[in-house]
Amino acid sequence: MHSPAVAHRHFINGAAAPSSPLLRLKPTPSTSSAFSVRMSLREDAPSIAVVGVTGAVGQEFLSVLSDRSFPYRSIKMLASKRSAGKKYTFEDNEYVVEELTADSFKGVDIALFSAGGSISKEFGPIAANCGTVVVDNSSAFRMDAGVPLVIPEVNPEAMSHIKLGTGKGALIANPNCSTIICLMASTPLHRRAKVLRMVVSTYQAASGAGAAAMEELELQTREVLEGKRPTCNIFKQQYAFNLFSHNAPVLSNGYNEEEMKLVKETRKIWNDKDVKVTATCIRVPVMRAHAESVNLQFASPLDENEARDILKKAPGVVVIDDRAGNRFPTPLEVSNKDDVAVGRIRQDESQDGNHGLDIFVCGDQIRKGAALNAVQIAEMLL
Repeated sequence: MHSPAVAHRHFINGAAAPSSPLLRLKPTPSTSSAFSVRMSLREDAPSIAVVGVTGAVGQEFLSVLSDRSFPYRSIKMLASKRSAGKKYTFEDNEYVVEELTADSFKGVDIALFSAGGSISKEFGPIAANCGTVVVDNSSAFRMDAGVPLVIPEVNPEAMSHIKLGTGKGALIANPNCSTIICLMASTPLHRRAKVLRMVVSTYQAASGAGAAAMEELELQTREVLEGKRPTCNIFKQQYAFNLFSHNAPVLSNGYNEEEMKLVKETRKIWNDKDVKVTATCIRVPVMRAHAESVNLQFASPLDENEARDILKKAPGVVVIDDRAGNRFPTPLEVSNKDDVAVGRIRQDESQDGNHGLDIFVCGDQIRKGAALNAVQIAEMLL
């Protein structure tokens, strides 16, 4: 739940951020009080750094920190040398983006990273050695045995040994966006009836490939409607009015890396090396929210009515399952929202004895699939 807040806009080089839908990364905040006072900037709070602040997820970090009134005594905005010097206004204070260096983490308690795997691999351990707790949004450390892979609503106990104020740094990994969205819905059912096998088909938005992909989708849409040849710099093929297999590299087993992330990360997060998971990941021309079709096979019977009740009570989940009105979750409906939406909850007719369910899940890839989950991890450190 968001605290009441005055709307704050981010500024780049002193100019207001563009108003294009793909760049409006901040959800509309509650405005129950036009004169509410922010208490997030406090001397007794941790110091924060945002690494990759100029990217889509970096900007969303700022939105989520502000929306949730995350307490901080200072905030450092870090990016590449190319972006250094840009100015941002955050909660009425102006900040200058600094170049990320090995010295950037002195005195920083929590660092939120979203600058790509290579940057995380280089600077994440440096930050941790400086005493900083790093929450990393890349795949760099997710499968490292000593690094917790955390969804706060699913496995908070995985990071229970990490504390602020001890002077000891640590690495915590944010799962892949498709894994987060899938497990937010499937875990409550797994706890009740134990998932033996999960089959996932994803329909993934442009936001998963970053701000440049979102911009190109918008550009291509205009170009195609105007009868022009579409600009294909990000995906090397037409994205507007099209869909294709996820652009991640294809491995020797025929799966792509995105699909194997879902397989491996699910086993680690559930601490269940035997659960069977298979996935097919597809890129669709949607701006910023992923959709997933999930088929579940259970060890114990679970009927659809009980499943629906379980999901209605699950934290961070909203059920949209109106059969009479044919209304179910859509990417547009969950865009800029914190909750993951679940619908199409139905018994799997191919499995006997109520041992199978089908569900359809939608979640904002930039928000719960990335920035929100990372900030919730940081909140658990407070």
